[in-house]
Amino acid sequence: MIALADTWAAIGVQPQLDAGDVHVWLADLDDVRPVAAQVTSVLSADEIARADRFWFERDRRHYSRCRGILRHLLGGYLEVDPAAPVFSAGESGKPFLPNASVAFNVSHSGAYALIAVTRRGEVGVDIEAHRPLLERDALARQCFSAVEYARLQSLPDASRTEAFFTCWSRKEAYVKAVGDGLAYPLDAFDVTFAPGDPPRLSVPEDPRRPRRWMLEHLDAPAGYAAALVTEGRRRMSCFGWTAPYAQETV
Repeated sequence: MIALADTWAAIGVQPQLDAGDVHVWLADLDDVRPVAAQVTSVLSADEIARADRFWFERDRRHYSRCRGILRHLLGGYLEVDPAAPVFSAGESGKPFLPNASVAFNVSHSGAYALIAVTRRGEVGVDIEAHRPLLERDALARQCFSAVEYARLQSLPDASRTEAFFTCWSRKEAYVKAVGDGLAYPLDAFDVTFAPGDPPRLSVPEDPRRPRRWMLEHLDAPAGYAAALVTEGRRRMSCFGWTAPYAQETV
């Protein structure tokens, strides 16, 4: 078990999601309690089939639990059975619920999943487990902007891995919020990521974009980096997911 950051307080009931809110949920996909395994009972036939295609059991478990938790959360916000939502995908593959009153985004890496839900506008979230990368600097040169690559190289080597994943998570969260997927070049915009720098987005070809998209730092568990991007400013609340919620809100 990796220690959770203090940000992710567990609560007993699912909170009310108002129009100006974004709720971000952190879930431990390696939770060994029996109740954690029960979340997969609401998966669709397609989700079960996709889980079965994973080669490793841990990957199957992580995917299934992540989808089950997403369904329980959306069921609570929409006041429907968690098995009821039927997902669609946009042109770039971003999942959404047609004709629903919520937008959501999901990310998982290592032992954790992040799920962000809002009532208005688009949202993107990303979590990245820190891991050794033999080609870290080469990957940064290829995927980061020139400004970001130069900033990464200016940092002490001991802090570059953490900075790399901070940068990567912020870029992924933005691309996922915009919904362009792989069609949006990662080197076409800049994010801040050095220790002590406040989160900031810059799009040289369209200076108006940062006024529309808000980049937020998330206090990830030790050994992880995480970020959130919302369309317009939102009141952000972070919660630790602990068990299936009844359809009761506060």
